[in-house]
Amino acid sequence: MTGAPPAPAGNPFLKLALDLGPLVIFFATNLAWPGPPIAKVMAGTLAFMIATAAAILYAKLRHGQVSAMLIVSGIMVLVFGGLTLWLHSETFIKIKPTVYYFTVAAILFYGLWAEKPTLQIVLGQAYPGLTARGWTLLTRNWAIFFVLLGIANEAVWRNSTTGFWIGYKLWGSLPATVLFAIANVPMLTKHGLGEDEAKADPPLPGDG
Repeated sequence: MTGAPPAPAGNPFLKLALDLGPLVIFFATNLAWPGPPIAKVMAGTLAFMIATAAAILYAKLRHGQVSAMLIVSGIMVLVFGGLTLWLHSETFIKIKPTVYYFTVAAILFYGLWAEKPTLQIVLGQAYPGLTARGWTLLTRNWAIFFVLLGIANEAVWRNSTTGFWIGYKLWGSLPATVLFAIANVPMLTKHGLGEDEAKADPPLPGDG
């Protein structure tokens, strides 16, 4: 659903809860709700919308601002979730991830083309010391990854049952996003990640 690049800011556990909490609530509600698949999706969608709105409100009250990723995701959840409930059709909540992935990918590709650090503006504090080359590579990698996620989401929901699609979101795209973020770490380290903090830290006893 969201699929935003993981980026710890402040308390990383709180940031993770705000980013993934609504998605976990969607899956949990869908799993626990009795009845046919369409009833499960409707209940999960409503819970997803409420949890997303709560996460945005909490971020605003707690930190005085809401991350751009959470705002974009929140708008799409409320719009596509609202259409899902209003028209009683699960199609809209299924295509929401595709629209989100392609939108973010387009923004990132535009940043590369215009030489504007769109990803750095959003995630700059999460990657201290990263060089301009590192930001370019990270932006390119995530842009391509989001395009692939969008294509995969379209292929899965159009050619499988609702239950399988939900399982794919939980056990496919979500773990893939985490693994992709981890796979980028060596490249980030090579291009200066954390060097600013390392320079600022005093040497430990015996380091000389």
